[in-house]
Amino acid sequence: MPLTEVAHDPTLYNHDLAPVPPSRRTWGIYNYASLWVAMSVCIPTYMLASGLIAGGMSWKQAIGTILLGNLIVLIPMLLNAHAGAKYGIPFPVFVRASFGVRGANVPAVLRAIVACGWFGIQTWIGGQAIYSMLRILLPAAASSAAVPWLCFFAFWGLNLFVIWRGIDTIKFLEGIGAPFMLGIGLLLLWWITRKAGGLGPVLSTPSKFATTAQFIRFFIPSLTGMVGFWATVALNIPDFTRYAKSQKAQAIGQAIGLPPAMTLYAFIGVAVTSALGIFMCAFGGWLADRYGGYRTFFLFTTIFALISYPFFAYVLAEPGFGRLFVAQFVVLTVFGLLQGSGPGLNAGLFPVEVRSTGMAIAYNVGVTVFGGFAPLTVTWLIDTTGSKLVPAYYIIAAAVLSIVVVASTYRRVRQGGG
Repeated sequence: MPLTEVAHDPTLYNHDLAPVPPSRRTWGIYNYASLWVAMSVCIPTYMLASGLIAGGMSWKQAIGTILLGNLIVLIPMLLNAHAGAKYGIPFPVFVRASFGVRGANVPAVLRAIVACGWFGIQTWIGGQAIYSMLRILLPAAASSAAVPWLCFFAFWGLNLFVIWRGIDTIKFLEGIGAPFMLGIGLLLLWWITRKAGGLGPVLSTPSKFATTAQFIRFFIPSLTGMVGFWATVALNIPDFTRYAKSQKAQAIGQAIGLPPAMTLYAFIGVAVTSALGIFMCAFGGWLADRYGGYRTFFLFTTIFALISYPFFAYVLAEPGFGRLFVAQFVVLTVFGLLQGSGPGLNAGLFPVEVRSTGMAIAYNVGVTVFGGFAPLTVTWLIDTTGSKLVPAYYIIAAAVLSIVVVASTYRRVRQGGG
C-alpha cells in the first residue's frame, strides 16, 4: 500500500511553529548571557535606580530592589525556558498545553500586541539617538520637521532587516554587541567618575524612610515593578531557548546574564548621574573664577528659568522614559553649573562681620521656602489651577526672585554699602 503524505493545517504546524531540530540548536552559555546583557543595556534600565532613589530609597536599597526583582523573575523564566530547550518549541506551541490548540492563539496575540508597543517605544528612542547625532554632525540636514520621523523609520527598517535575516543574525549581533555596550557603559562610568573625583553625594544619601513600615509601603510596589520589567519575556522565553544546546546552557547563561547585567547597568545610571552633577558643579565654579561670579550666576539662573517651561511641556506632551531622561540630563547639567557659581557668590554678598549669620539665614530660609514647602505649595497650586505646568512656573518665579535679590545686593556692594 503506497504511503501518502499527510496534509498539515498551516495554522497548527508550519516552519515557524515546528520544533527546532537538534542540528540547529547551537546557542550556548555565552549566547544567552550576551542576549540578556544586550537587552538590559537600555535607557529604561539606566533610569530604574534613579527613580527608586527619587522615591526615597538609598542607592543600596534601590540596587538591592532591582537585583531581587530580577532574581524573582528569573525563576518563572527558567521554568518556562525548560520546555523550549527540551522540545525545541516556541511560545505559541508551549501555551497549547494550558490554553488548548485554538485557545493558545489568544495569549500569543496578546503577547504580540505588547511586543509591538515595546518595539515602537524602543524604535522611537533609537530614532531619536540617530536624530541627535545628525543635529551635531549635519545641523542643516536635521533642521526639517520630517527628519525625526525619517530617523525613526530608518531605525525601524534596520530592525526589520535583522529580524528578516532570522535568528542567526540576531545571535551574531547580540554576541558582538553585548560586550561592546557593556564596555561603553563601564567606560562612561570610569570617565565621569574620574572627572568628578568620586561617585557623588547620591551614594552617601541615606534612605528617607523613617520607619520600616514606610519603606515596605514603597518597597512592595517597587519590587513588583522590577519583576514586571521582564515578566512578558518570561512568558515567551521558549522562543529563544528552543535554540539551546542544552538545559545547562540556557539556565546558566540566563542566570549570569539577566540579574548581574540589570543590576550593574542600573548602578551605572545612578553613579554617572551623580558624578555628572559633581563635575558640572566644579566646572561652574571654574567658570565663576574665570569670568566672574555675578556673570555666571545671572547666566545660568536665566538659562534655568528659560528651560523650565519647555522641558516640563516636553515631558508632559508625551510622558515616557526617553523624554524624562533627556529632561533630567539637561536640567541636571544646568543646575550643576548654577550650583558651582552660587555658593561663592552668596558668601561675598554679606559683610565679613555677619557673613556666617547672613549665609545661615539666607540658606535656611531659601531651602525652607523653595525646598521644604515646595511639594505642598506646588500640589496646592496644581489642584487650584488644574495645570500640571505649575512646577515650571514655580521654578521660574524662584529664579526671577534670586536674580532680583542678587542684583539689588550687587548694586549695594558696588556702591560701597556693604
